[in-house]
Amino acid sequence: MGISRRNFCKTVAGSAASVAVLAMMPGNLMAKWSDKAFTANDLAAAIAAKYGSLPIEDSTAIEIKAPEIAENGAFVPVTVSSTIPGVTSISIFTPANFSPLVASFDVLPRMKPDVSLRIRMAKTANLVVIAQAGGKLYRVTREVKVTIGGCGG
Repeated sequence: MGISRRNFCKTVAGSAASVAVLAMMPGNLMAKWSDKAFTANDLAAAIAAKYGSLPIEDSTAIEIKAPEIAENGAFVPVTVSSTIPGVTSISIFTPANFSPLVASFDVLPRMKPDVSLRIRMAKTANLVVIAQAGGKLYRVTREVKVTIGGCGG
């Protein structure tokens, strides 16, 4: 036996209502995109666009694992972790790229602040990692030497 007209209409109406509700709340489903931070041309502007004017202090509680020499800047493996309590975000910058902000991660309280990724680096430069915790910013810097540029260089 086939589906009744009434059940068919209920299914279609329910599906349409679900789609309408999801379309009205994209901000709740996706992380905020920091357009100004990702399109900034220099490190200071990218940091200011991402974090405003919060003061930054250097920290040994953030660890960057990356090769000292990257043979190809097109894919440089990077791991960042922190023992700072209450980290809410981790951002990775490299000032030599066309856009210095490479990646930014929001960290939930129940998460361990530990991220791994492969990034592109235009040329030899510092990796600058900034972690936000308790309304403060913490920074660590590490140089990576690139033998073949990965951003068209």
